[in-house]
Amino acid sequence: MTISSPGSTSLLERERTTQRYPQARVIVLDDDVNTFQHVVDCLRRIIPGMSEDKAWDLANRVDSQGAAEVWSGPLEQAELYHQQLSGEGLTMAPLERC
Repeated sequence: MTISSPGSTSLLERERTTQRYPQARVIVLDDDVNTFQHVVDCLRRIIPGMSEDKAWDLANRVDSQGAAEVWSGPLEQAELYHQQLSGEGLTMAPLERC
């Protein structure tokens, strides 16, 4: 910000900063409660654009690796998907900001 001396014209300059919108990852964890079919059904119903093949791939990854990132993007959407998947009984990792 620039300010000139008294009696002269004052000029204020705005400083521009760009901040990236917070991003987050939604991760489903393996458990001994949910069936593959339930995980697939939840992913297809809750995550936009989730194909059946992708949902099965992710369910298999959850089972074999113990966890899988099922979605990443803007924090607000991630919070919604996390809450909805958790509400369906899936075991969720805490949201990870990225």
